[in-house]
Amino acid sequence: VQLQASGGGLVQDGDSLRLSCAASGRTSSSYAMGWFRQAPGKEREFVAAISRSGGITSYADSVKGRFTISRANAKNTVYLQMNSLKPEDTAIYYCAASYQVTEVPLTGPTMYNYWGKGTQVTVSS
Repeated sequence: VQLQASGGGLVQDGDSLRLSCAASGRTSSSYAMGWFRQAPGKEREFVAAISRSGGITSYADSVKGRFTISRANAKNTVYLQMNSLKPEDTAIYYCAASYQVTEVPLTGPTMYNYWGKGTQVTVSS
């Protein structure tokens, strides 16, 4: 499966963005999906994850209440709605897919098998 993330950009503190991750090849409903981010000089960190059915989600504490992950399996697409953005949210955002047969959202990067190239999100103060 190939993943293509899009929707990043330059916004101001408090603005919103919606990231999309389109999957090609095998249908995305076969995979648990997640979003991670990496800021300059920092490790890649977990942002949000969603189960294969879309019924269960998980979020990093730093984005809980501001970000929402969702999926449209008919469109082979996963979304990350980001509201109330802060400068500390500035990073490259990556989507990832895992073929683990589980309904548990996966929060560790090593649990994922496929990664997109990332999309830059910059939040100015």
